[in-house]
Amino acid sequence: MTVQLLAVTYDAHDPARLARFWGGMLRRDAIEDGDGLLLPGTPTQVGLRFVPGEPAKEHLNRLHLHLTSASLEHQRDTVAAAVAIGAEHVDVGQLPEDGHIVLADPAGNLFCVIEPGNNYLAGCGFFAELACDGTRDVGLFWSEALGWPLVWNQNEETAIQSPLGGTKVAWGGPPVAPKTVRNTQRFLLAAPDTELRTEIDRLVSLGASLMSADEDGSFELADPDGNEFGVRRA
Repeated sequence: MTVQLLAVTYDAHDPARLARFWGGMLRRDAIEDGDGLLLPGTPTQVGLRFVPGEPAKEHLNRLHLHLTSASLEHQRDTVAAAVAIGAEHVDVGQLPEDGHIVLADPAGNLFCVIEPGNNYLAGCGFFAELACDGTRDVGLFWSEALGWPLVWNQNEETAIQSPLGGTKVAWGGPPVAPKTVRNTQRFLLAAPDTELRTEIDRLVSLGASLMSADEDGSFELADPDGNEFGVRRA
């Protein structure tokens, strides 16, 4: 398997502001990446990338991040640190007895700080999960596309994880909100130059749709749920 999940790309009015926020939260340094800024990941932690764009408010919940806590004190410290650098508390209908804390970053992108003792995210690291709106079929597609095994497959909900461990990617199953505009949060994949076209063909054979090819050699596709994603040279 040659294609890799390099990052999640966020459209943002102010990419530098979001890169500073998430760089502070994840303790990563941003690097220039084309017209955007990249917070590089590791073999077990997904990267984040911020590019100029127009966020669509109705699609903020199609993908959000889950951060984990080692203790209640750690959870409180994480929330306090996030608020201190621009996050806000958000009410999405969570109950008082729910252990997780829902926040929004300075651009309004939602993320959760998960309570300690969550067995499902045990061992996933601080940036533990990308929680996505999507069908079981799209979870199966991404499992094949990335070569990441299914670690959850129940009641139409799926999750995958690198064989090395780390950040999970999960899809909540139906009902899935209708997709009416371009997603403002998109996966970015990377493949070696010598394998790029082969990988594009393989992704299409798995159920992706080829949308465009840019002059720089990068491609945009859509997964079986219609979510755009990019593929470029590693």
